[in-house]
Amino acid sequence: MMISTRGRYALRVLIDLAENNQGKYIPMKDVAQRQEISLKYLERIMPLLIKGKLIEGAHGKGGGYKLTREPNDYKVGEILRLTEGNLAPVSCLECNAEPCVRKAQCRTYEMWKKFYDITNDYFDSITIADLMKTPLPIDYVI
Repeated sequence: MMISTRGRYALRVLIDLAENNQGKYIPMKDVAQRQEISLKYLERIMPLLIKGKLIEGAHGKGGGYKLTREPNDYKVGEILRLTEGNLAPVSCLECNAEPCVRKAQCRTYEMWKKFYDITNDYFDSITIADLMKTPLPIDYVI
């Protein structure tokens, strides 16, 4: 499993919106500039976050985006599953996957299932508020 830029950038956007929250909508161009992410790329991520009800947007003067809940109510697992589709390491564990005909004889299924469960449990134990507390290293890159 590899987390794509879409998942990583979604986390950065949500952290930025949380850190710069003053009760007003935040223009996406400001977030893009602070995070050094292409505005065009962010415009492809934002609809996913709106559809998932993680943020809300407003158009026009004073428009932009803001969080729909408090930072401690956003689990990293929820965000990654929304942006990545799911966190399954193998196709037989994906949501709505066809039952594998080899599951009864599969010597690796339980290993992959445990890895999948550990991954989801780990990411579900971290919130945006937790990430906001993480000190930034001098050469921070994600």
